[in-house]
Amino acid sequence: MTEPDLFEVVNPATEEVITTVELAGPAETDAAVARARAAFDTWRRVAPADRARLLRAFAAAVDADREHLAALEVANAGHTIGNARWEAGNARDVIEYYAAAPERLFGRQIPVAGGLDVTFQEPIGVVGVIVPWNFPMPIAAWALAPALAAGNTVIVKPAELTPLTALRLAELALAAGIPEGVLQVLPGRGPVVGQRFVTHPDVRKVVFTGSTRVGKEIMAGCAAQVKPVTLELGGKSANIVFADADLAKAAATAPYAVFDNAGQDCCARSRILVEASVFDDFMALLEPAVRGVRVGDPSDEKTEMGPLISAAHRERVSSYVPDTSAVAFRGSAPDGPGFWYPPTVLAPVRHDDRAFTEEIFGPVVAVVPFRDEQDALRIANATEYGLSGSIWTRDLGRALRVSRGVEAGNLSVNSHSSVRYTTPFGGFKQSGLGRELGPDALDAFTQTKNVFISTEE
Repeated sequence: MTEPDLFEVVNPATEEVITTVELAGPAETDAAVARARAAFDTWRRVAPADRARLLRAFAAAVDADREHLAALEVANAGHTIGNARWEAGNARDVIEYYAAAPERLFGRQIPVAGGLDVTFQEPIGVVGVIVPWNFPMPIAAWALAPALAAGNTVIVKPAELTPLTALRLAELALAAGIPEGVLQVLPGRGPVVGQRFVTHPDVRKVVFTGSTRVGKEIMAGCAAQVKPVTLELGGKSANIVFADADLAKAAATAPYAVFDNAGQDCCARSRILVEASVFDDFMALLEPAVRGVRVGDPSDEKTEMGPLISAAHRERVSSYVPDTSAVAFRGSAPDGPGFWYPPTVLAPVRHDDRAFTEEIFGPVVAVVPFRDEQDALRIANATEYGLSGSIWTRDLGRALRVSRGVEAGNLSVNSHSSVRYTTPFGGFKQSGLGRELGPDALDAFTQTKNVFISTEE
């Protein structure tokens, strides 16, 4: 008998072990797929109104457990308590939103000669969801909620580092009446559980959020079975500030567009592009805003930024800021235990510098000037990524032109919002494939069946 694969879950703010989780191997993964496959035969036939009722009960259970879920995320992922409460509320809202979907999965009646032609939106089957460590709770909900609403069964593989909120969501689903096998959470290593999602013929769809490198591997593996994928991958988003913008507001909000969650966000605006004529003015306004970011104990209500997820990740982030880097200014971070890294602003930076071209996934931002609108678009689009971005200007025409010109899936004008559960979310280019959230997400978890009924005698 083989020894169990045990993983110590660590609090990134204290470096203390929270708990130990047993990781699934190939046999446990295959058993979970078999349970999900068996449950699919009954779950897909649950009446739409009943499936909706169960999802509403699930959302209510999450709502009642929000403080507990938030505390788990603070301890496990180092998220600030304010962010963690928002994330628990977002998971509730997403499940509640898709609870309306089972009764609204409309087909179409298409005019044809000689009969009646109708379409049905059929569930795909077993869905494997691979969740990252940066936003474990909401990203799990973004996939499992529409998938369940459409009649699929779901197996979630949380990141090894952050399994606790996903495990709790599975407990809440069972308590709310979601049948056994319909939603399972399977902690495990990516090359074991995640890879088995890719190769197992009974897993009919894979949803992955993570690095572009791993996303490409998953996409290639799924291609062997013509298995559909939804991929939400990396980003190197631009925050474009024009001379006519409200510079004070743009500078005051810029730190939170990149340092939120310690920069561990695919949507982080980690490149700030500033029109040359106001570059110095903007930097003068940005410095106090960066130095004012409160970094510390994530359970403190006043904290605005917590630690990085691990010592290994801190080393990776540090590699982008060698001693020779042009650091314009830095914020502060605690000493002692915890995987801390201070908010850091780099300028001047060459356009071919690693810190300007690669996804750092940490609290480091590079600031560069641009000449005019076309130069801003050239710099913003000179990347393999295309996930999000912001545009600051008082000129409505310019806002629309630049929004159409930036090659990214989610843009904000005079703000930094990227994600609303009622609107589609996803990337251009190597930032991903498919769309999550909003009404579009249901298309990713259904397939269209066309039926023609002859009316001829």
